[in-house]
Amino acid sequence: MNNTAPFVIFASEFIGTTLLLLLGIGVSANATLKKSFGVGRDWLLISFGWGFAVFVGASVAWRSGAQLNPAVTLGLAVTGGLSWSKVPLIVAAQIAGAIFGALLAYLAYKKQFDTHDEPANTGGIFFTSASVSAPLWNIISEVIGTFVLVYWVLESSPFQPGTADSSVQFGNSALGYAGVAFTVIAIGASLGGPTGYAVNPARDFGPRLAYSFLPIKGKGSSNWGYAWIPIVGPLIGALLAVGFFELTT
Repeated sequence: MNNTAPFVIFASEFIGTTLLLLLGIGVSANATLKKSFGVGRDWLLISFGWGFAVFVGASVAWRSGAQLNPAVTLGLAVTGGLSWSKVPLIVAAQIAGAIFGALLAYLAYKKQFDTHDEPANTGGIFFTSASVSAPLWNIISEVIGTFVLVYWVLESSPFQPGTADSSVQFGNSALGYAGVAFTVIAIGASLGGPTGYAVNPARDFGPRLAYSFLPIKGKGSSNWGYAWIPIVGPLIGALLAVGFFELTT
């Protein structure tokens, strides 16, 4: 990515994050909206949907390093794997993509939103919240989930092709972007209950902002009083993952 043009980096992160949020919010809408075929609030379906949304988004965002998450971007920058000068551009692309992905998901389910009989409760389709409100513990939940994600990313070693003198060496990333998808599914299924596992500031902030201006009749609040938790928690989790990674390598 060192010699990649800024526009290409921005476009790559923007498109990847757009697809991530389109599919992630899409599965939440499918499982929640009453006139959708997937209605039933199946947490496992949602966990798998978000995991494979990461797979799709990351697969098309390879030109920028497929970060799609300011917490991952921070972790890579702190470890020296990414130039700090690229961080603002990448984070801006992630937030813009998250907003646009949320808009596209809304358009895909426009008529289901229009006919949903509990419009005041549709915010949870777009952004996260606490199942039990306790700010300190909500932050800790986000810290732990993000630690798992970022530490996995940092520990992933590159695929090493075989040579005449050695066989192929498979590191964690031999699974490709599927490995990240499996990690996100595991986080969602195991750690998503307390806060909905944002583990990504852009994933929460962008759709929360989009929800505030989407024309959903009778919609509820964007709950901005909670919005700082899925930003601060993941960033702390990323820094702790970096610290632990540096101590053990």
